[in-house]
Amino acid sequence: MISLRKRGLLGVVAAASVLAFLPACSSSDTPTTSGSAGAGGLKSGLTIYFIPKDTQNPYEVIADQGGQKALTELGGKVVVSSGTQDTAAAQIPSIQAAIQAHANAIVIAGNDPSALCPSLNQAAGAGIKIVSFDSDVNCGSSPDHLFINQANTEQIGTSEVSLLASEIGSKGQIAILSAAASATNQNAWIKYMKQELTKYPNMKLVTTVYGNDDPATSLQVLQGLLSAYPNLRGIISPTTVGISTAAQYLDTHKNLLSHLTLTGLGLPSQMRKYVEDGTVAKFELWNPSNLGYLAGYAAAALASGTASLTPGSKFSGGSLGSYTVLAPAAGTGPSVVLGPPTVFDKTNISQFNF
Repeated sequence: MISLRKRGLLGVVAAASVLAFLPACSSSDTPTTSGSAGAGGLKSGLTIYFIPKDTQNPYEVIADQGGQKALTELGGKVVVSSGTQDTAAAQIPSIQAAIQAHANAIVIAGNDPSALCPSLNQAAGAGIKIVSFDSDVNCGSSPDHLFINQANTEQIGTSEVSLLASEIGSKGQIAILSAAASATNQNAWIKYMKQELTKYPNMKLVTTVYGNDDPATSLQVLQGLLSAYPNLRGIISPTTVGISTAAQYLDTHKNLLSHLTLTGLGLPSQMRKYVEDGTVAKFELWNPSNLGYLAGYAAAALASGTASLTPGSKFSGGSLGSYTVLAPAAGTGPSVVLGPPTVFDKTNISQFNF
């Protein structure tokens, strides 16, 4: 059973969603890989461990469900296992469980770029293929792994700044409400945000605060931010928990909207109310279900030997089409990119249900 700790309504709802669809996360699960060819020549009966940042984050739940869909199509199964906090220490027992279960592959959203590497090396040594998604791990060449990038990293960072600049007239104090300080994806996006800000000399980044993808912590650091910087013009929150928490707060403190603008990365299902009532004008994201689905197909292809980490290697992403492995670049190893993010506003948000 997944432990329900008090993280607010979002945590309870997300955990309930996990319980509704996940198989038991037992270290005694033993795959029954038949070796017979399934869809697209992939092996059937594969067991893949999905290790999200935590099991109560709604974004992570949706991504894991995408992985479940992929493995169901392929005649395999997904075991979702992680902790309830966004730390490497909470994920390491799940890596060990995958090793004990002789899993075929691990798909992991890294809570730390390097602290997970010794355990992942142990898994790779046991013949388990490693795929990271959403937030990469930086283990160098050991173990080799494939990163499923949700969108072009630079594009995410620069577009977040551009969205905010267009709304606040390219001037004023701004801040970033991030997830965990160690999160690889957040830090990579923030690096490009800072580079993009050099094009806007009248926009000043005053601070970056970290809510650890926890609603209560996000609210606490948000309130501290607003108290410390009463003239703040804009907030970028590149995390679905952070932006939804901030939007909820601003929705009940409408006076702040006269001078403060919020944007970032959010789930349309969580943000629809705030867009429709004018609390938030624009934000963006990709479909996390598609991200998990693609990661599931990539893991299955690597475990089946029908794809490799060699640049140019191609594999099927199921209903998403064919994908090609990109060469290592800018500190990222072999990777594939899901696709560009979508900008949501009043004109289109009702069309999306994730």
